[in-house]
Amino acid sequence: MSSDAVTRVSVEIAGSEISFETGRMAKQASGAVVVRQGDTMVLATAVAGGLRDADFLPLTVDVEERMYATGKIPGSFFKREGRPGEKATLTARMIDRPLRPLFPKDWRYDTQLVAIPLSIDHVHPYDILAINGASAAVMISDIPFPAPVGAVRIGKVEGNFVINPREEDLLTTVDGESEARSDLDLTVAGTEEAILMVEAGAKEVPEAEILDALDIAHAEIKKLCALQRELATKVGKAKTPFESTSVDEQVLQAVRASHGVALDEATQVEDKLSRQDACSAVHTAALELHAPAAPEGASEEQLREAKERQAAVQLALDNLEKSIIRERIAVQKKRPDGRAEDEIREITIEVGVTPRTHGSALFTRGQTQALSVASLGTLKEEMRLDTLGLETKKYYWHHYNFPPFSVGEAGRMGGVKRRDVGHGALAERALVPMVPSIESFPYSIRVVSDILESNGSSSMASVCGSSLALMDAGVPIKRPVAGIAMGLIKEGEDYVVLTDIAGVEDHLGDMDFKVAGTERGITALQMDIKIGGVTFEILRDALSQAHKARSIILGKMSETITGPRAELSQFAPRIETIQIDPSQIGLLIGKGGETIRALSEEFDSQIDVNDDGQVLIYSANGELAEALVERVRMMLKEVEVGDEYLGKVVKTTTFGAFIELSKGTDGLLHISNVSPGQRVDTVEDVLSKGDEVNVRVVEVDRERGRIGLRLSDDPDIAGKSVQELAGAGAGGGKGPRDGARRNGRERSGRASRRAGEREEGRASGARARRDRDRD
Repeated sequence: MSSDAVTRVSVEIAGSEISFETGRMAKQASGAVVVRQGDTMVLATAVAGGLRDADFLPLTVDVEERMYATGKIPGSFFKREGRPGEKATLTARMIDRPLRPLFPKDWRYDTQLVAIPLSIDHVHPYDILAINGASAAVMISDIPFPAPVGAVRIGKVEGNFVINPREEDLLTTVDGESEARSDLDLTVAGTEEAILMVEAGAKEVPEAEILDALDIAHAEIKKLCALQRELATKVGKAKTPFESTSVDEQVLQAVRASHGVALDEATQVEDKLSRQDACSAVHTAALELHAPAAPEGASEEQLREAKERQAAVQLALDNLEKSIIRERIAVQKKRPDGRAEDEIREITIEVGVTPRTHGSALFTRGQTQALSVASLGTLKEEMRLDTLGLETKKYYWHHYNFPPFSVGEAGRMGGVKRRDVGHGALAERALVPMVPSIESFPYSIRVVSDILESNGSSSMASVCGSSLALMDAGVPIKRPVAGIAMGLIKEGEDYVVLTDIAGVEDHLGDMDFKVAGTERGITALQMDIKIGGVTFEILRDALSQAHKARSIILGKMSETITGPRAELSQFAPRIETIQIDPSQIGLLIGKGGETIRALSEEFDSQIDVNDDGQVLIYSANGELAEALVERVRMMLKEVEVGDEYLGKVVKTTTFGAFIELSKGTDGLLHISNVSPGQRVDTVEDVLSKGDEVNVRVVEVDRERGRIGLRLSDDPDIAGKSVQELAGAGAGGGKGPRDGARRNGRERSGRASRRAGEREEGRASGARARRDRDRD
């Protein structure tokens, strides 16, 4: 429908309407579209600016999350959105990857695509709408663009494929304790003719099911592309006239005749850096011959002509180099480094390479090398998320770093780049299904992969390195995960699928297909296709070839480390779990948190207690953790005859000393037993308040709240059994209340104390009672 210059079109996808609207917002942009599904709305804009003197496509994609879209105020100090978060960055990359290959090859106008989520309903994720909206905005703009790009998501819930599943079905975790309902999170983008981009996380899904999901996705993509064409027909602007620059055939033939053989030889040098130097030398020689620099004192016209000639020769050289390498691979089946099409580069693996870390691995494949290091922390060190999504925290995450020295360059070591975020997220997604739940392994886990050398497939090296580092750290992952990058060279009807692509094959190839998984199935997948006409037969070959390569790599990994180590590193924090009766939580915490704070300080540990009585103890090492666990158990356990304690004297009286066995529990060491074999006039002759003594329980009267003690080294009880100890007695006959819980929970304790006082004598009992009550 159309009214007041507002145009709206819609289509139903899997029972839910998706609409495109233009003419109401951002009317000064070259193209602006509001995409809506349910109550999720995204504004997508496209703008083409001025011409740039550049040799690349100056395309920028930005996704700007606004917290108002979910009715939130940003949590920062300034209460304003900061730099884009991980979700926004990943969405920007998913917009860029399928659209970039469709722009004219030599389009040099500054181009910016911006997507702003305006409203989020937490049912329909905004990323799919942003991809469709960006394409629609370009389609109705004056930017020359050959075909619309549509995008959908495929899930697998309860064994069935679901198109555009609900957001809650896709959550990795809801509260850190539950898994996603969907076994598959597959985002697919493409044109009416072909799939261009795939991004997926999965729970060991077989290759055949991935192909089925891609087929389902493409059918829905065609509907969205048709809808964009309908919108462009109604309101689209006239496209800016643009003619792509083609290679000058005369220049190309001249360069081929003079330097074709030398370039062919240079491109066959196996070492990456040596090959680059050899090709650069040929380029320099060809430019000197066919496009010499303008003479000194040349006019502006001569300078311009020389520059144009250099550009033409350089374009011919790039075209010739590309065609030589591609033809050699596709037709002659010979790769630049001499490998067979399904051959993996040499792999070497080391674990435990950084001695003071919790787990580490050095994974090297050819000239690509990743150092992955795992760090364990407490659950309070989780990653908190302040985003537009439902997920608020993560307990496992992966960070990827790509320093310039990894490719032999000097460069700026600055903030995190979008590529780093994307590669880190891919490796993280590959391991998430295998990482144990926090119930079985209550740790926060961070893995960092530093790429030390790179010649292709560094993200998949970080997948392998992460898996190895986690096993070296003793994290009980379900199964190891390996990754491999596949490529494609297609010349006419000839094509070849390449295993473990190197950098030059990625740069000049037609497909970059990264596959990660276990021996049972795929856990992560990322594919970018640069050409049309990639058939499902080719994709099937690529997945089959990747499965074989993954099996080989997993075998190499198992030769170094067969599974998670039985023990954590001595430098890793220890986390122990105790289950207590919920009624004892108050006793453990103490008045105003006094008891739990004292324990934390004494053992230099952290103690967390939940409402179900689960106690989590975090200590710097195993010795401290075990000691604290034992202390908590002894503090909360019911005192039994035969138990031994290191107690503290909390009060001395005329008839004995009260010994604190644990917080809230005292026992009485009778005056007759404070110095075995000797008679003392007063307790203070032997013991003073604050002294620590080893005692053994010889009497427990629960009805009367009495706990009788003897010194552990008392010869009269040495070596005696529990039954014999009960007969030995605490000494002093029936004295006052010998011991009881001091937490005020049991009235029976007070009653038995009064009964004991009457038996000892009203006067002395009353004084003793007043003394204890004042404490």
